[in-house]
Amino acid sequence: MKQVVLFILLSLAVTSCRSKQQKDVEQAAASINQQDLGRYLTILSSDAYQGRKPMTRGEDSTVAYIKSVFEKMNLKPAFGNSYFQHVPLVNIHSTPTDMVVHSKKGDVSFKPSVDFVAFTETVTGKVDLKNAKLVFAGYGIVAPEYNWNDYAGLDVKGKVVVVLVNDPGFATGDTTLFKGKTMTYYGRWTYKYEEAARQGAAGCIIVHEEAAAAYPWSVVVSSNSGSNLFLQAGSKKVYTCGVEGWMTRETAQSLFSNCHMDYTTEKQKACVRGYKPVELNATVSLSLSNKIRMGESKNVGAMLEGSGRKDECVIYSAHWDHLGIGKPINGDSIYNGAADNASGVATMLDIAKAFSNLKVKPERSIMFIAFTGEEAGLLGAAYYVKNPVFPLKKTVADINFDVLSFWGRMKDVTLLSYGESELDNYVAKAAAKQDRYILPNQFPEKGGFFRADHFWFARMGVPVIYGNGTSDHREKGKEFARQKMIDYTTQHYHRPSDEYNPKIHDLSGAVEDAKLFFEIGCVLGNESTFPKWYDKSLWKR
Repeated sequence: MKQVVLFILLSLAVTSCRSKQQKDVEQAAASINQQDLGRYLTILSSDAYQGRKPMTRGEDSTVAYIKSVFEKMNLKPAFGNSYFQHVPLVNIHSTPTDMVVHSKKGDVSFKPSVDFVAFTETVTGKVDLKNAKLVFAGYGIVAPEYNWNDYAGLDVKGKVVVVLVNDPGFATGDTTLFKGKTMTYYGRWTYKYEEAARQGAAGCIIVHEEAAAAYPWSVVVSSNSGSNLFLQAGSKKVYTCGVEGWMTRETAQSLFSNCHMDYTTEKQKACVRGYKPVELNATVSLSLSNKIRMGESKNVGAMLEGSGRKDECVIYSAHWDHLGIGKPINGDSIYNGAADNASGVATMLDIAKAFSNLKVKPERSIMFIAFTGEEAGLLGAAYYVKNPVFPLKKTVADINFDVLSFWGRMKDVTLLSYGESELDNYVAKAAAKQDRYILPNQFPEKGGFFRADHFWFARMGVPVIYGNGTSDHREKGKEFARQKMIDYTTQHYHRPSDEYNPKIHDLSGAVEDAKLFFEIGCVLGNESTFPKWYDKSLWKR
């Protein structure tokens, strides 16, 4: 009888403890609000921060502000005694000449920014391509698991390869090719350059098509013209071509025509397994004059040390950087990056505030990291996973924020990380408490999973959550939400007009997302298990 009574008392004590803990979480979550989130967002996206480009005065102001917010929350520095992790970068400002293609039909010249963009990761004052042979290498993919090799039997050493963006499944809609309309990593521009370099190519130029790339030519120009940032050698694997770049579809058509070939026909052929790449019977000449500046940028991080298993951690992340001051559009030259990604940093900061308000701290440590260099190719995240504070095998999950909703409360939580790991279940459970449901990526052809900082955690084996409410407005429905996403991508993404206006923008949805992901972090922070990748996920391997 005594054992039964003791069991009942212990059960009541555990229930009471859980109830108090849940009440503590609910009270801390209540501190997440539009006023604070909007204040963080307003400051970070203001003109005073000059578009937050790394290695500029805009960076100095940005990282100092984020650090000050962490300090006010009494969160510990994440990197020993410092809130900063120093990321060694090189800024290369490339000025290209015209690109001249030589063929039997004669010479044809193409203009930088208008017809093509070109840059280099090579730290040298000048890069010259002189009469380099041109090769059309289809999609530029070597993927044994898909029985696909565009470089089979092809020698591209010292040559310039022209490749298509995305992968064959997108162009054909054939679900037996790669993943059909869903972009794989082989479709990303970063992969195209890496593979061309592995094959020994002197240059790699990707043909831009808006639907396949998922953004207009103006984004290519604004992201790649002038100064570009790269990790310094020694901070990354070295797979780079001497010249990397993009050309418009119209440029590709003209180039192929000058070689007595039809671009559309060759593109269709390239979608067939076993396609043999072709020499274009032409050469290309192009020079890049480079101004080199070695320096560093900063990841900004803080942590709430765990009360028990403090050697394990849950990470919240968002990138603080944007494009800085660039080409004026409608008289405005500051690329404020309000949605991309002041909104993500503001959301992370409001979640950090909620954790700092907990009376009972989680068992595991909770880290908050604002990464640098995302816009230049996820540089800060790449550097962190190779120099982590916690061993990656002790990192439970990364919850990443990038471009939060500015148009109100949503019924959905759209996960670009959907279907990859058991973390889906955590999101579904938290969403149900808010009378919401989860959706998979609604634009899988855009490759969004590969375009944000969480990707480096996934690539190194750490399960990730990446998504937010974007697809089903609580009052105005799915079509309204879809049109808002399209409008943002076509009118504001990577343009000076990506600004925050509290008179027209509604952050109630972002607040609801923040509360949802805060609760998930609390659950993960108090568990003893580690969420697993699903067997079918590439990242499990």
